[in-house]
Amino acid sequence: MARPLEGTVALVTGASSGIGEATARALAELGAAVALVARRQERLEKLASEISTRTLVLETDVTNREQAFAAVERTVAELGRLDTVINNAGVMLLGPIVGAPIEEWERMVHLNLLGLLYTAHAALPHLLKAAEDGPRRVADLVNISSVAGRVAREGSGVYNLTKHGVGAFSESLRQEVTTRHVRVSLVEPGAVETELASHLRPEIAEQAMKRFADIERMKAEDIADTIAYIVTRPRRMAINEVLVRPTEQQG
Repeated sequence: MARPLEGTVALVTGASSGIGEATARALAELGAAVALVARRQERLEKLASEISTRTLVLETDVTNREQAFAAVERTVAELGRLDTVINNAGVMLLGPIVGAPIEEWERMVHLNLLGLLYTAHAALPHLLKAAEDGPRRVADLVNISSVAGRVAREGSGVYNLTKHGVGAFSESLRQEVTTRHVRVSLVEPGAVETELASHLRPEIAEQAMKRFADIERMKAEDIADTIAYIVTRPRRMAINEVLVRPTEQQG
């Protein structure tokens, strides 16, 4: 069976669960060595033991600039290069803007925006190098956004803000580096069965569950499959943006 990512190295943030975990498995199946980046080391070590390709466990809080930079540098030092980055780590803390706990806003800005920016900043020199001399002569930065990055809804204002920001950053960066064969892709999932909703306050979680109670939500593996498709396209082809929702999700 062809393994199109053989000889390449991928880094996945938020790899300890959900979309990040599923994506790490998918990229490994395609032949990539994978750096697993998240805060929960035990989960990362378990995942690493189940992946057949070479892995690197990096207990990292990407909201800490020094830790995010160090994760990228250790990946290159220990795995030899960096061809693919999946900026997946994120948090969704919904609720009204009026009277909101400001700490929730700070958590979202720090992780959804700054964590993504720190990782991208540290990775870009290595991705540019990989595009010049790598086995595939192309590199990929995939930023995970959300339907919330397209449509603002009551009750998700600051989450909307962060995900719209991810989209704007991704498109600007895409224009900057695409002629150098670093592909910047934006993935915007709808409702997915992950731990994301577990961070919500109980009263907010109840409302969120009611919204999607009557639809079949996607699995993390569905998004991982989408990401795998993006990063295995031929060098001449870039998937700039993918909006992927459950069939029954209307908005």
